Amino acid sequence: MPNVTVIPATITLQQGLNPNIAAKLRMAGYARVSSDSDEQQNSYEAQVDYYTTLIRSNPEWEFVKVYCDEGISGTNTRHRDGFNEMIQDALDGKLDGIITKSVSRFARNTLDSIEAVRKLKEKGIDVYFEKENIHSMDGKGELLLTIMSSLAQEEARNISENVTWGQRKRMADGKISMPYKRFLGYEKGEDGVPQIVESEAAVVREIYALFLEGKTIRQIARILMGQGVPTPSGGTAWSVSTLRSILTNEKYTGNAILQKVFTVDFLNKKTKINEGEVPQYFVENSHPGIILPETYELVQAEIARRTALGKQLTSTDSPFSCKILCGECGGFYGSKVWHSKSKYRKYIWQCNKKYRNAACEQVVNDKFTGCSLGDKLRCATPHVTEDELQRAFVAALNQLLGDKERYIQEFEAACAALTDIAALDTELATQKQECAIVAGLMQHAIADNAHAAQDQGEYQRNYEALAARFEEAKAKTNSLEAEKRERSAKVERIRWFISELRGREELLAAFDEHSWNVLAESITVFADRTMRVRFRDGTEVSVGDPQKV
Repeated sequence: MPNVTVIPATITLQQGLNPNIAAKLRMAGYARVSSDSDEQQNSYEAQVDYYTTLIRSNPEWEFVKVYCDEGISGTNTRHRDGFNEMIQDALDGKLDGIITKSVSRFARNTLDSIEAVRKLKEKGIDVYFEKENIHSMDGKGELLLTIMSSLAQEEARNISENVTWGQRKRMADGKISMPYKRFLGYEKGEDGVPQIVESEAAVVREIYALFLEGKTIRQIARILMGQGVPTPSGGTAWSVSTLRSILTNEKYTGNAILQKVFTVDFLNKKTKINEGEVPQYFVENSHPGIILPETYELVQAEIARRTALGKQLTSTDSPFSCKILCGECGGFYGSKVWHSKSKYRKYIWQCNKKYRNAACEQVVNDKFTGCSLGDKLRCATPHVTEDELQRAFVAALNQLLGDKERYIQEFEAACAALTDIAALDTELATQKQECAIVAGLMQHAIADNAHAAQDQGEYQRNYEALAARFEEAKAKTNSLEAEKRERSAKVERIRWFISELRGREELLAAFDEHSWNVLAESITVFADRTMRVRFRDGTEVSVGDPQKV
């Protein structure tokens, strides 16, 4: 038998893993609350004071710091600056131990909790959880910690589900909330219903009016900054995204679509745009409106029109950009500079596709490429000056004003025809019913296939036929709804146009940019130098050569 002599341990496991451990343990506390309510604020301050006093009162401990996270969720560590700073300081050798209230205060995410504790354990740094009486350096510490962290994560999931249920119940009851600190025009009323802040509402109305007058989003941003108007968050620089959000937010009409986005994962708080995965709720007349629904729909139609024309319309400063069309090829006219380096320098408007190659029809950014000068063909449409465009518009508008009563009667008759949507509503109801019936048949087919043996080939054919039938009905529904919206927008454009005509008692003596922006949609230039002015209501007026007008 071999002779075995036991050599007893002279240092602790913690000292062995952390040879730089001081005579006094350098201790830190960690405190976190998940919201900034008054009750939670008191808990937060109490935790900080408690750990400061506890560590300082122990003669074997040296107080380093109490690391804190205020109003931060514990389901992940990504945005917990205090927690991340504490872990980094510990790994850098500045701490020997950490004390915290409980596993749920440390982290509600099992993976984050175990990962952090293992990193600290490798450096010989103990984490003590008071409520559960767990030391991470203890042999059974990681097992207990895994169990408790899993329970904490499950508790977080239950809380998340309860909160989500409560929010959806509020939505179903028609109760809405807004991010008031970043939402222009409203504040929370005493009864919890949003109430209008008139000074901010005036800015919202101005934004809508400027956009309908033809101003681009960037132009509106410059106007607001020039006026010194603060942004919804109180800043000075208006962004395109902020203005676009205001122009497309239905809440300004007094109605609300709720649950546009939803949380996919309660741990990482990842959100996703709701594309039908969860219910949405439309709450009509949920709060006082700032913008008339008709004005809002008119803006949405204008956004769609500009989007169809391309990005240029949202960025340029010229009132004529993307509004001058070639009568031969249908392309846009663009502004060009002639004699740029001489005293004869001037701006003209010319078809962007004036030069094109007979063999190569590929267009890149409205420019034909890969062509030699000799191979290029010309559009027959001429170049025009800005003065000629202005005179054409003045002549066309005055033609309307000269016989405006007749035009107004025709416009009102057109409105009456457009608002007669009884047949459209009937067809829309029929297609919606078809969608509901087919959806029910598809669900029934799935249930039958799950409960009884069937020929899978035949089942698949039947299901695909139902799916095709559903898609056809859905496409018709979308088309009818789009036509209904288009009719509504056109009616509003005509009514707005009628209002503008009635308010003008005199002919236009000279070009007025406001009138152009409000009333005109486009001018088409033809080869014989005649022009056709199209107004916002759809009316078209032809004028002769503007050089002779």
